[in-house]
Amino acid sequence: MTVGTAPGAATTSTARDIFLVSNTTDELGGVTAWMHQMARLFQRYGHRVHVIGVHRADLKLSLPDDLGYPVTNLYPSHPPTPRRIRGFGRLDVRQRRREADRLAERKRVVDGLSELFATARPGGILIVTQVWPMEWLREADTAGLTVIGMSHESYEYSKACHRYRWIKHNYPSVDRWLTLTEEDADRWIADGMHNVGFMPNALARLPEVPSPRTGPAVASIGRLHDQKGIDLLLDTWAEVAPERSDWTLRIYGAGIEEDALRAQCTRLGLDGSVRWMGRTDDVRGALDAASVFVQSSRGEGFPLALMEAMASGVPCAAFDCAPGVREIVQDEVDGLLAPPGDTGALARQLLRLTGSAQLRDTMGERARENVQRFSEEEVLRRWEDLFAFLEE
Repeated sequence: MTVGTAPGAATTSTARDIFLVSNTTDELGGVTAWMHQMARLFQRYGHRVHVIGVHRADLKLSLPDDLGYPVTNLYPSHPPTPRRIRGFGRLDVRQRRREADRLAERKRVVDGLSELFATARPGGILIVTQVWPMEWLREADTAGLTVIGMSHESYEYSKACHRYRWIKHNYPSVDRWLTLTEEDADRWIADGMHNVGFMPNALARLPEVPSPRTGPAVASIGRLHDQKGIDLLLDTWAEVAPERSDWTLRIYGAGIEEDALRAQCTRLGLDGSVRWMGRTDDVRGALDAASVFVQSSRGEGFPLALMEAMASGVPCAAFDCAPGVREIVQDEVDGLLAPPGDTGALARQLLRLTGSAQLRDTMGERARENVQRFSEEEVLRRWEDLFAFLEE
């Protein structure tokens, strides 16, 4: 979309009620962090923001006690999964009662959503950041709201899992649904979707001073989850460590895979060069202590951690696992990419970066400059243009 001058506070005529709806409002992860980042941006611009999640999370993102905008969770924990009662199960009074209770609670939730949406002023916007909440939103009364659906993962990653079916079922009915890159938007259009646009994530911050890039450490930041490919990173590091005995790999994050990953680390003989740093709220500090950033994900959307590393001037090596990755990193210019899942190729890229301070400095400085094209002001302008376009 056309980009104009930097926005200031919204005028009374353009201030809107914006509802941001996600799986959770407090889960540790990039989508939740993005949602609260956008809530702050929209509110700063003069919009009235309300954040909604299906349920509360177990592994939580650190958030301020007072966010400055209302937050609603539809359920206190993960809602019951619907189950079709068949055969003799129809005679089971307990199963029938549980299903009746689930449906009654679902109706209460949907009615509550309809009442909440009815409070919106004309021009209200409903942004569904993940497709699962559409299960409830399709039943709620959204009359008068412009509904925007989103996907925070690549076409290929969605196509390989159940969310592909959800997207094809739920998103044709929304006013616009957004991928994170033009390349992914084109893939969905070729797959028969006709209301598709794209919107990149925004860079959360640009540190005043870049990382000194003096510590012999490679940093990885992300959940310890299969999607993030930390097992692949350990296999990669097993090739790097013998050549870089003075370097350490610092893995920041927590998650359900931690025990298995630690056991893999031990089997590979990497305990002396891998540091398990746990989850951190001090991303800036983690990047300041590193000279290289690595991302080993199997699938991504538009990774915030990758942008933050580049903004800190830390050169990156990453699997080219999604259009969002190669949209952010210009291979051989401001970072290095490797074919998805190719641990040998990723190891070679890490060896190049860890072996040359000049290469690290050159790519780190270029990365810090180039990533500013995704500044908050730039992305907010795109959102405002989209709102105006959909209002016509």
